[in-house]
Amino acid sequence: MKYIFLSLLAVASTASAHYTFPELIVGGKTTGQWTYVRKTANYQSNGPTTDVTANAIRCYELAPGTGAETYTVNAGDTVGFTAVSSISHPGPLQFYLAKVPEDKTAATWDGSGNVWFKIYSQGATFSDGQMNWASSGRSPPTFPYIHLRKSQEQRLTSTRIGKQQVPVTLPKSLPSGEYLLRVEHIALHSASAVGGAQFYISCAQLKVANGGTGSPTGLVAFPGAYKATDPGIQINIYYPVPTSYTPPGPAVWTG
Repeated sequence: MKYIFLSLLAVASTASAHYTFPELIVGGKTTGQWTYVRKTANYQSNGPTTDVTANAIRCYELAPGTGAETYTVNAGDTVGFTAVSSISHPGPLQFYLAKVPEDKTAATWDGSGNVWFKIYSQGATFSDGQMNWASSGRSPPTFPYIHLRKSQEQRLTSTRIGKQQVPVTLPKSLPSGEYLLRVEHIALHSASAVGGAQFYISCAQLKVANGGTGSPTGLVAFPGAYKATDPGIQINIYYPVPTSYTPPGPAVWTG
């Protein structure tokens, strides 16, 4: 009976907790919800998007426009997003940038085309037969439960709060100009089936000053960068516990 309870507890804890990234952080200071971040379609429900072939995988924004302002930062600054109420599911955290074309502005550009490059990727670490996710502050439970050790039972039944702020440092060689900054957390607790991965996404609008002369590589489009069957998207993280994990998408451009 104890193992049935633990199984139900694990399912309940991962089924109810959704989140958004509504607020830009610059230099450790928050800037107001949906002020510099495009309001997402889940701003009320907090629910995820799951179709990697849909336009929602880009910025998950409401139609028809953004209504957001553009924040001026310097190349090399640390920026980020708040997570409301916190990142509650296991999975990778990634950041992308897309440079706005010269004849457009961050306030109106849709971010289409092979323009996105990855600047940060945080996957899993592995210890004691577990996958550990720094962004969510948790390890997924191990199945079947009859093999749980006492330490694993305690880890499963304790409350663990995920990250409420997720920072990233802009490359110092990033050229000056206007950009969309895309945060992406992929929840993998139901990802064993195609379409089961949950994507929590937001895009902020930035104007980068004092930039460098770098030339970003690994440009991809959203949709287009991912397939539903990519091994970093369709994966059973519970049993047998994987011994390695690579997040989807191109390599990180470090500048």
